[in-house]
Amino acid sequence: MGMDLQIPIFPLGTVLYPDGVLPLRIFEQRYLEMTKVCIRDSSVFGVCLIREGLEVGAPAVPYDIGCTARIEQWDMPHLGMFHLVVQGEAVFSIQERWTTKSGLLQAQVQLEPARQLEPLSVEYAGLAELLGKIMAKLGAERFPSPARLNDATWVAYRLAELLPLELSTKQLLLEAHDPVEALSEIKKFLQSREVAL
Repeated sequence: MGMDLQIPIFPLGTVLYPDGVLPLRIFEQRYLEMTKVCIRDSSVFGVCLIREGLEVGAPAVPYDIGCTARIEQWDMPHLGMFHLVVQGEAVFSIQERWTTKSGLLQAQVQLEPARQLEPLSVEYAGLAELLGKIMAKLGAERFPSPARLNDATWVAYRLAELLPLELSTKQLLLEAHDPVEALSEIKKFLQSREVAL
């Protein structure tokens, strides 16, 4: 069983995965307040893909499965703007959500237990090789360290971040309880684009 937690939710047009690194620009009042609290308390917030609505303005409706984000770096280039780098930690499911007066979504969530390392099978060795090549090209510093190219979940999440998958597919990969299922989806996508594996 996972752990229950109450956290603010940041609906975004992107999917965050555990260990994933995401740069964010924060300028809306409700999220500036949220950011200050998270920095002060070293607490996390939840990133959920938007199901309906927009990032700005009226509260968007998020998917019920998201990922907690911890602020790793922050900078305030000028008043009313934060530049953040956050890192994904744990997958959660929203049990209940409500909106505060300031328009911030809050939710009671249940954290999923951390995934055990699942060794990458020979069938998907080509995916790890491809990821290794991409990392060498883009620079290892752009990826969470240490690199775990032998871990099925880690490889699936990193490729899901990099590839131009449909957002609904990225969301399904976050919700997949089996990394092999996620890897098989990614392999199918690459083969459909005629990427040799």
